[in-house]
Amino acid sequence: MTTAAGASTRTRADKQRNRTHILEVAEDFFGEQGVGGSLDAIAKRAGVGPGTLYRHFPNREALLAALLQARYDELFARRDSIRREQSNPGVALELWLEALSEYVTAFDGLPDPLRVALSEKSSPLAMSCEHFLTATGEFLAAAQQDGSARPWVRSRDLVLSVLATAWVRGAALADDSSAQALSALQRTGWQTPTPSAPQS
Repeated sequence: MTTAAGASTRTRADKQRNRTHILEVAEDFFGEQGVGGSLDAIAKRAGVGPGTLYRHFPNREALLAALLQARYDELFARRDSIRREQSNPGVALELWLEALSEYVTAFDGLPDPLRVALSEKSSPLAMSCEHFLTATGEFLAAAQQDGSARPWVRSRDLVLSVLATAWVRGAALADDSSAQALSALQRTGWQTPTPSAPQS
């Protein structure tokens, strides 16, 4: 005879399996279709009803937040590694912005919901964006204090420039060299020019 406790445990296990399976399917689906793909199509591919998906993830942002959690942990592990291993504040800022750029290009279309989350505190992605701003601000402040970053640059603008660069990569006019060129333009915007060597 199955006890109530046993049935409850089995129900929780079934819910966790469903949640994990939906995330695995969504990972593949967003990789193929971008983050604007139909949530109902994800549910169908996962073999569950739309209601099951929405019980786990009430909206697209909640699904994205859960899907990006592992990448989020990896991103902040890289942040900690940069802090430990890089003594040059300007180089550290550059490495952090590169890591952030990789994060926001995990799926096509991801920069847009992240941009919205910067101003919508109710978004499930908002907390991640606040952490991006905080970490960027810490690296930027160190670079500004060191003199390797311009004093008027703001962390919010750097994060927005990373999102904008990621978005442009998918534009019709972009080619294979666009990402590298845009990153270089971004760097020359915040970086303090190196003084020219005196002429002999």
